[in-house]
Amino acid sequence: MIDVQQVSRYFGDVIAVRDVSFHVEKGEIVGFLGPNAAGKTTTMRILTTYLPATSGTAKVAGFDVHENSMQVRRRIGYLPENPPLYQEMRVRDYLDFVAKIKGVAPVDRKKAIVDVMGKTAIDKVENRVIKTLSKGFKQRVGIAQALVHNPDVLILDEPTVGLDPNQIIEVRELIKSLAGNHTIILSTHILPEVSMTCQRVVIINKGSIVAQDSTDSLTKKHAGGRRFTVCTDAPFEAVREKLTAIPAVDRVEINREGHEYTTLVVESKDHDVRPEIARTIIENHWPLYEIKSEGVSLEDVFLDLTTSEEGAAS
Repeated sequence: MIDVQQVSRYFGDVIAVRDVSFHVEKGEIVGFLGPNAAGKTTTMRILTTYLPATSGTAKVAGFDVHENSMQVRRRIGYLPENPPLYQEMRVRDYLDFVAKIKGVAPVDRKKAIVDVMGKTAIDKVENRVIKTLSKGFKQRVGIAQALVHNPDVLILDEPTVGLDPNQIIEVRELIKSLAGNHTIILSTHILPEVSMTCQRVVIINKGSIVAQDSTDSLTKKHAGGRRFTVCTDAPFEAVREKLTAIPAVDRVEINREGHEYTTLVVESKDHDVRPEIARTIIENHWPLYEIKSEGVSLEDVFLDLTTSEEGAAS
């Protein structure tokens, strides 16, 4: 549904994005991640035909964003970081205005507006003036304007920025509910949102793509093995000797040694050694308080990729 191949964009001598390539399948929700000035917004502006690429190709629903820009615009809904709202208009009037601009036929317009207000749960404020709404409702109205013409593709730039925790949950659930019927690419700095919302992630740093995969695959690739926290009432050296003797255990480190219990970190390459750890500790008559598997988070992967990769600045 979205196909980007070797796209670059220069602003004079400054390279905003360099040889960017990625693909988004129909019905997917993909997170587009990167630090500030990484090239996210530039890429989104190219996809939405606001900005031409210097080189490379980008297609949306099979149409080239440069050669067939009007066809692309008919098939996308765009929510920029600052929603394009007319603050003095009432919600329903605003959506009617947007629907007209986006070419929704008069006979279909009323139903399209009712449907999109229902999807975004703004029907109860349809007669309110937009400037009187909360930040969360304004964001919902912004998503509604992107959806009113039922586009194939939704491009959302920081859709939860400035929202409180309850509003973030509401918008997250709304976005998840749209998957399947719409292909969605969203940019965000809130990494837990990506893990809970997106099926895949594309990470850009200094204008270049540094990783793209499912969140599970990315964290597994960067884990370098498995880590377990073990709490037991045993002398560190004694328990380390016994646990290191387990064939699948690669390393045992002390995390904390106190009067009541000792906390260890056990590492193993791609093997769940919790049964062997428990058996060893129990056989040695040491109390076992906890064994917990520790995973690498998406935040760990993001920080690793965006602080170590070299690329072009945007």
